[in-house]
Amino acid sequence: QVQLVESGGGLVQAGGSLRLSCAASGRTFSNYVMGWFRQAPGKEREFVGAISTGGSTVYADSVKGRFTISRDNAKNTVYLQMNSLKLEDTAVYFCAARLFTIATTAYRYDYWGQGTQVTVSS
Repeated sequence: QVQLVESGGGLVQAGGSLRLSCAASGRTFSNYVMGWFRQAPGKEREFVGAISTGGSTVYADSVKGRFTISRDNAKNTVYLQMNSLKLEDTAVYFCAARLFTIATTAYRYDYWGQGTQVTVSS
């Protein structure tokens, strides 16, 4: 089992920045691909980005150039740095973990955090 706990969400004005963290425990963190997803009210959960065990990253087109994912294996933590936030970035953000390769669909991830709310205001 892998336990994931997100933090760092909050209210921010459009154009601002936030950094989300996801702390992992339970298994060897460095073995896991870590993904970030988000879900807005009334919408399906959507892929934001992911980072491989080797540090390679993949992003959704909607966040490319604005969001950056990084990981610190010594701290068992993955980060989502969000810059130039837009109103449409408002959602609950989830981190997720899976073994082996990066995936962009939610059902391929085995472990999930509880989510953290990000609200972008005008």
